[in-house]
Amino acid sequence: MKKLYLPVIFLALVCLSSCVDVEEHYDFKADGSCKVAYGFDMSRAVSVLMNLMSDSVKATPQFAMVKDTSLNFYSALPDSTQQKMTLEEINLAKSSNLTVKMNLQKGLMKISVEHQAKDAADLQYYLRNISKIESHSDLKSVTKNNKDNKDFDAQQLIGGQDYYAYEVTPHKFYRIIDKAKFNAFLKKTQSTFAMAKAMLIEMPYKVVLNFAKPVKKINNPKAVLSADRKRVILQTNMDEIIKNPSVMNLKIDF
Repeated sequence: MKKLYLPVIFLALVCLSSCVDVEEHYDFKADGSCKVAYGFDMSRAVSVLMNLMSDSVKATPQFAMVKDTSLNFYSALPDSTQQKMTLEEINLAKSSNLTVKMNLQKGLMKISVEHQAKDAADLQYYLRNISKIESHSDLKSVTKNNKDNKDFDAQQLIGGQDYYAYEVTPHKFYRIIDKAKFNAFLKKTQSTFAMAKAMLIEMPYKVVLNFAKPVKKINNPKAVLSADRKRVILQTNMDEIIKNPSVMNLKIDF
């Protein structure tokens, strides 16, 4: 019984965005630089799943996993991959970091990916290429306690973001969802979304953009602009995104 139950539980923990509170943060500075951070919080899903398990299952080594780790993307790449990278790819990887906080017994599982872009061109390059860089890395090792533990793969969380087309300049931030790529993502994860929905696990998605100067124009009616016009917040959920992917489109002039 235990052997059959554990794979089901950990399949749910690998749920990509379907069991994750996703937050994107962009902090644009007056000098043109921007700090971008992706936060993936699976803690609520973990808490729900823990309530379904018996004490004997909770006492297994898999549920004793504790991680509080930071890793630079470049250091996670094998030597063979590093040797094939361009200077731009190397700089991107070196300026990107992954942080994992995991304690299943306490219902904690959070992953964050951060990058410091020096200007608009750097930010655009990062947004267009980060999923390609991580696909060659060994990020899954960060969330393992040993070589036999294959329960959680952080790479899937980041790779799942590769369905946007970006245009970024010093005065605009445009993001349009690529419906073909998004549909491919949904097809790959449809069973996971169904599982999350059946377990009544919510799937919120929040985008926060902070600007050094007032926003001149924004096209998304769901996006909330602050009184000083320097902060944009788009709040939705995966159910809404699945029904209408265009809800994630953003065209912001500032």
